[in-house]
Amino acid sequence: MSNSPTPPPECPAHAAAATAGGLYRLHGAEAQADPLALYEKLRAEHGAVAPVLVSGDLPAWLVLGHRENLDVARTSSRFARDPRGWRDMKEGRVPADTPLGPMVSWVPVCNFTDGPVHERLRSAVVESLERFDKRGIRRYVTRFANQLVDQIAGEGYADLVSAFSDQLPMLVMTQLIGAPDEHGPLLVNAARDMLQGTETALQSDRYVTATLEHLVVERKARPVRDLASWLIEHPANLSDTEVLMHLRVVLIAAYETTANLIANTLRTVLTDPRFRASLSGGHMTLPDALEQVLWDDPPINTIIGRWATGDTVLGGQEVKAGDMILLGLAAGNADPQIRPDPAASVHGNRSHLAFSSGPHECPGQDIGRAIADTGIEVLLDRLPDLQLAVDASELEWRGTLMSRHLLSLPVRFAPRSVPNAQPQDEQPAGHPVHAPVPPQPTAAPVVGGRRRRAVSWWRRLLGLG
Repeated sequence: MSNSPTPPPECPAHAAAATAGGLYRLHGAEAQADPLALYEKLRAEHGAVAPVLVSGDLPAWLVLGHRENLDVARTSSRFARDPRGWRDMKEGRVPADTPLGPMVSWVPVCNFTDGPVHERLRSAVVESLERFDKRGIRRYVTRFANQLVDQIAGEGYADLVSAFSDQLPMLVMTQLIGAPDEHGPLLVNAARDMLQGTETALQSDRYVTATLEHLVVERKARPVRDLASWLIEHPANLSDTEVLMHLRVVLIAAYETTANLIANTLRTVLTDPRFRASLSGGHMTLPDALEQVLWDDPPINTIIGRWATGDTVLGGQEVKAGDMILLGLAAGNADPQIRPDPAASVHGNRSHLAFSSGPHECPGQDIGRAIADTGIEVLLDRLPDLQLAVDASELEWRGTLMSRHLLSLPVRFAPRSVPNAQPQDEQPAGHPVHAPVPPQPTAAPVVGGRRRRAVSWWRRLLGLG
């Protein structure tokens, strides 16, 4: 959901996004400032599938239509997930230091494979995630959400991004993968540092890897009821590297997408009086509210990661073998063919594209929903008088080709006393209370392309499947 109306045709945002050849760039500040406006400009000019340029002015097709997105997502025989078929890469037109590198470099994880290999890897992830007791997940969410609210309740002012939405998903996911409590805050900080690409991001990347490596070793020796143990013991017989990589896929993808979903929902509650009135008046449940936000403001705008296996026609466009295809999740959700009135309620309708579709549909979406709706419920129950502390026009985002992350959400509320701390939930049976902490990485100088390639590994995980 964009805060600003579609810019007029003469607006610099449109002019700056277009190249001399008439194609629009999906990279750069102008395109990222209001991506939905650009999607509608492309839809008006090209229809359901538009030719665009990605980083390095490399050509790609952006899928704007809802039906066409489903066609691509569900037909791996025509649109493969394996990036090794990208023609521009094979013919040497992609620079070695491209920012796209982490998103188009093949690794043996489920979201970069198709066919039997994909089925083996994905089955391990899906079946392991399905073993979680949903009530147990909600207990973890309630516990950590209350702890986070306790930290701000007495202040009367908070930034709900840094104090809540950026914290809660990683705290919960740390528990689910099997890491000890003390790693929760450390992993939150490390993941945020990685996503922001700071000068210490490479060290944070090493810390996350060291933590997960230690966890795999620990769980091989002493399995318990957590994701790491279940991946290790799954009949798919994952190697240690495959276990590590898929733990990382789940951890980082769940963190970014769920943090965005929580922030986007809270922003909508605080800036849309009708939305808040429907929620507080009982006309809309919190799960309904989440689905509305997943339609209007999905946590991921675009997924890089399909390549045409042969010449084909998609949305009336002649797509050639090896062409890059971008799944336009936000654009597909706004397709007037399925949403002629974007202001109309979509309560009860889960046919949005927020979690993609087909064999690579996000396997952890129900866990993400549970974290978001339970966490937001705790927050609004504890602080029902939340009010935005700035004008909505002052809110800012960090944009990428794939997503927009709300930078801050300042709120005010009446300060409250914090109740006495309650005993923490018991750990799962066998969970080590004092597991050794992985060694902190030593500082090392990092430069340009090497740092981008190393710290942007997480980006290719967001097409989780």
